[in-house]
Amino acid sequence: MTTEEDRSTAPPGSTRRAFAGRLSWGLADQAASSISNFAVGVYVARSLGVTAFGVFSLAWVTYGVVLNVSRGLATDPLVVRFSGVSDASWRRAVARSSGTALGVGAAVGAGCLIAGLALGGEVGPAFACLGVMLPGLLLQDSWRYAFFAAGTGRKAFVNDVVWGVALVPAMVVAAHVHSVAAFVLAWGTSATVAAGYGLLQSGIRPRLSLARAWLREQRDLGYRYLVENVSLSGASQLRAYGLGAIVGVGAVGAVRGAELLLGPFLALLMGLSLVTVAEAARVLRQAPQRLGRFCLLLGGGQAVAALCWGGALLLMPDRLGELVLGDVWTSAAQLVVPVTLGVAGAGLGTGAAAGLRALAAARRSLRCQLFASACYVTGGLGGAALAGTVGSAWGVATATLAASAVWWLQLRSALREHHLNSIPEVRTQ
Repeated sequence: MTTEEDRSTAPPGSTRRAFAGRLSWGLADQAASSISNFAVGVYVARSLGVTAFGVFSLAWVTYGVVLNVSRGLATDPLVVRFSGVSDASWRRAVARSSGTALGVGAAVGAGCLIAGLALGGEVGPAFACLGVMLPGLLLQDSWRYAFFAAGTGRKAFVNDVVWGVALVPAMVVAAHVHSVAAFVLAWGTSATVAAGYGLLQSGIRPRLSLARAWLREQRDLGYRYLVENVSLSGASQLRAYGLGAIVGVGAVGAVRGAELLLGPFLALLMGLSLVTVAEAARVLRQAPQRLGRFCLLLGGGQAVAALCWGGALLLMPDRLGELVLGDVWTSAAQLVVPVTLGVAGAGLGTGAAAGLRALAAARRSLRCQLFASACYVTGGLGGAALAGTVGSAWGVATATLAASAVWWLQLRSALREHHLNSIPEVRTQ
């Protein structure tokens, strides 16, 4: 692994090539992740119909909440503090962070299993199966963060490819069983296969016994990131449950169907911190004056790409949409415009969020995320009460664009504060 001295003396051209290489592997990894997520969603939607797909979407959203708990406590601090460090330091940190992720999966998974067995019906078995699969799902995600922190994004890409390959036979078997629970098991089992492969790739054994020590060492960042991440995914879950109660479970499936049409960008936003936070941290160490521009290019590029993709979806023939989503297409097509605007706003805000993470400005990012989550729930449920599924989508789009503006205001203040704090250090050298 490259040392700090090596990086400081490396020619500018080699530094740019190294950055381009890491970013390329990051994009490739996100492409692999996007394809897998999109394929799962489309396959389940076509196989089960809008109502059962809504049940699957509730399990998916719940997984998103737990995933963000794991990232806040285990892997977000890893990326912020152990990107570009020595190999020995990285390996010690990864053993503890992956053990923490595994512990979160086991603890929350047990709760999901008990709740699923108590619920019964069609929802209960889906949540029980999710509980069984959570440890493998979270461990697989922790390897991806670890590899990007080390600057070896190729390994993360290969790991996601392994997951995608394992998904194929698992989904075929689930289609024969034809139940939501079977699809959840297929999805989680294939992730567990990739998690096992991650052990071979890294040569590191997760140390569950050191999870408490990791939480104690990283508490200044971890607990704030936990609240920040959970407020984001928790808001999504509240919106999904509330939409199901106000409009019906079919509305949850319609929203998920519209999100699937923008799947490449939603998956990119979910996992972009794998690349962007680590790279923003490197930019801050090597050329802090460039951090603002880096974040602007990052967020602006995502927003423009999302708008272009949404424009292409508006031109898509109904026949092609029905081929992709089946019966879900009719209700999902009405939501393309507001969902596109929401994704574009989220993409713009992601650039500022990466900068705040790199600056370790946890208080500022927490305030931004709490504001964004409150707006998301209010807009999503308020819109649903006023105008059903379409109203909920427009409420979320408005909330996301407003939150993006707040993220950028906070980043501007954090950059100014960092500049002022660094002046005395320069003068004493």
